[in-house]
Amino acid sequence: MQTILISDKSEVKIDTEGPFVIIGEKINPTGHKKLATALREEDYDYVRELARKQVEAGADVLDVNVGVPGLDEVLLLPRVIEIVTSEADVPICLDSANHEALAAGLAVAPGKPLVNSVNGEQASLEAVLPIVKDYGAAVIGLTMDDDGIPNDVEVRVGIAGKILERAAKIGIPAEDVVIDPLVLTIGADSNAGVVTLQTIEMIRREFGVNINLGASNVSFGLPGRHTINQAFLALAAGVGATCAITDPLKLTATIRAIDLLRGRDPFSGRYIKHFRSQQ
Repeated sequence: MQTILISDKSEVKIDTEGPFVIIGEKINPTGHKKLATALREEDYDYVRELARKQVEAGADVLDVNVGVPGLDEVLLLPRVIEIVTSEADVPICLDSANHEALAAGLAVAPGKPLVNSVNGEQASLEAVLPIVKDYGAAVIGLTMDDDGIPNDVEVRVGIAGKILERAAKIGIPAEDVVIDPLVLTIGADSNAGVVTLQTIEMIRREFGVNINLGASNVSFGLPGRHTINQAFLALAAGVGATCAITDPLKLTATIRAIDLLRGRDPFSGRYIKHFRSQQ
């Protein structure tokens, strides 16, 4: 199954049989004080720098989040999207819990972007899915609902099914819904990684859709986070994950190697190209 994202000048396919897609995570002020300050001060040169560096490092799509307390996302998200798309020729992932901001951002986003995100909560389904439909976007569906994030694999899979069903009812096809099975920190729950991996496997078997991860969450609070993130990405790709919101500056080489080892990089072309570009 293919989820096609489009910018002004390029097309990216998130493909259940294709190479792993990298969604660059750096344009997000959560835990990123320099970016939060830049957004408050309207210093958009730093935003341009983050966009440019991530694409140079291998990002296929750029996540854009402007959630800074005290700033108006409805005004700021479209402005930052225009800045990012003028700097980088890759598709955009609009990242906001504010459905009005999502609508404002989609109104200026070129091509066919990705929306991050909808979940199984009734309010989220009712607010986000019609916007996604109206603008012809694709959407990430989080396996959480009004009861929070379940620890049970089958419950998460059931929420994924609910999101896909509700999307289909208003005319959003399964290929335009990328399910995120959610990964919690392994430091707080030693079974968190296993639950996510089993959820990925079952979602792929049940629905055949593309699957996204916020990959760095798994290692939060632990030493040697990079090593944990590398290992988790390899395991997740092996059971069916097809894209991740992650740091391309740190993890593109790992992801290229994963594709190579899984037979998704003919003649080692993408791996060698990335290796040479970073020398």
